[in-house]
Amino acid sequence: GVNGHIEMAAAFTRAGFTAVDVHLNDLITGSAQLADFSGLVACGGFSYGDVLGAGGGWAKTILFDKRLRAQFKTFFARPDTFSLGVCNGCQMLSELKELIPGAETWPKFLQNRSERFEARLPQVRLNASPSIFFTGMEGSVLPIPVAHGEGYAAFASEAERESAVKNGLVAAQYVDSHHNPTEAYPANPNGSPEGITALTTPDGRATIMMPHPERAFMTRQLSWHPAEWGEDSPWLRMFVNAHDWTVEKSQES
Repeated sequence: GVNGHIEMAAAFTRAGFTAVDVHLNDLITGSAQLADFSGLVACGGFSYGDVLGAGGGWAKTILFDKRLRAQFKTFFARPDTFSLGVCNGCQMLSELKELIPGAETWPKFLQNRSERFEARLPQVRLNASPSIFFTGMEGSVLPIPVAHGEGYAAFASEAERESAVKNGLVAAQYVDSHHNPTEAYPANPNGSPEGITALTTPDGRATIMMPHPERAFMTRQLSWHPAEWGEDSPWLRMFVNAHDWTVEKSQES
């Protein structure tokens, strides 16, 4: 299992969803199936024995099982579904990119340049992107918790990184105190090129991000916040956006 599923369920529930905790073993045994869901969220926190590279092991369990592979591929292809991967789940979904339409340029996530586990509260800037999660949030610069040992975005080539940037698929970047993307530590806790820390697909249905928005969707989760923010932090909006999109899709069908 992972250690961020309760916070994630709370964030989606607050946005109006019915959150269901499904273990990968539930899909293996058939006691649950992705066809019954509108959204798939791979949560943060170490899995597979609390080891480095756990997200890769998580993904390979799916890739090397013909029935699971087909089930995930079918789910990702459905136009009425969304997917989100955070932290360990970000690493996991990035390893499944061959099954996710439009994810061809996504990077792998490898060891932080600091060679240390990083638990910090850096700032990220949300860019204009197709992601259904960040509709109306572009240009925002917000604090967000990170807690990872493998957050370095390693693209297969410079051409793929440039393609992701050029096509507006980089949804968020770590920024410095002047709100400029940075590779400098500790504003960028893992050293990712251009501060890249979230990516999406051209249709915006699948998004991966290394930081933890579910650990900051309420202002009480932050060490400081402007008084005018009230009880909900700006991060709640990404979950509400997903809910609004899902309702719209259900009405279309």
